[in-house]
Amino acid sequence: MEQLNFPEGLFYSPTHEWVRLEGNRAVIGLTDYAQSELGDVTYLELPKVGDSIEAGQPFGIVESVKADEELFAPVSGTVVAVNQSAIDHPEIVNNDPYGEGWLVVVEISNPDELKTLMSAEQYRRMLEQEGRV
Repeated sequence: MEQLNFPEGLFYSPTHEWVRLEGNRAVIGLTDYAQSELGDVTYLELPKVGDSIEAGQPFGIVESVKADEELFAPVSGTVVAVNQSAIDHPEIVNNDPYGEGWLVVVEISNPDELKTLMSAEQYRRMLEQEGRV
């Protein structure tokens, strides 16, 4: 099995999204585990700038050769940027899930929601306990 990457300093959701905090903004993407399980990502449906997303609720769709999955918001807020490169070239989610493959940037409306997310170590442990890694 390939070695999965769980960068420190990010927050992780149980639904396999990650958050990188930049001031009061959250950069959101799909984890390395999620993209490896999905296989080749072929299509992304993401919200538009100005849309509101709510923690725990679907905010988009990722389609791959294996499955179509909803993306779930790890935090609530207003979308301030959408990665058009990822929409145009969805394979970058596979190639660089924590870098060029980010999905959206959100102005966080409730910073306390970050406390419900996991550290890299907690996320890795969750996957191990579920027998996924």
